[in-house]
Amino acid sequence: MWMDHFVVEGVRAARRLVIAVVGLTVLVVGLALLVLPGPAFIVIPIGLGILAIEFEWARRLMGRARQFYRDSLARGGSKSSTPSGPDSEDPV
Repeated sequence: MWMDHFVVEGVRAARRLVIAVVGLTVLVVGLALLVLPGPAFIVIPIGLGILAIEFEWARRLMGRARQFYRDSLARGGSKSSTPSGPDSEDPV
C-alpha cells in the first residue's frame, strides 16, 4: 500500500519535471527569437501555455499577457477608426 503512494508521487514528480523542461525550452527559444528572425510572439505564449499546465505562476503570467493583448487591441482599434493620411478629408 505505501509503495503505491511512492509510485504515484514519483509519476507526478516526473510529469512535473518533463513539463518544466519542455516548457522552459520552448520559452527560451521564444525569448531567443526576440532578437533572432522568427515568430517569437507565437512561441513565447506556447511555452507559457505548456508551463501553465503545471505551474500557477505561468497561469498568472498568461492571464496578464492575455489582458495586455486585449487592452492593446482595444487601444489600437479606437485609434485606427479615425481616418488619417493623404486620402482623408480635412474638415476646414
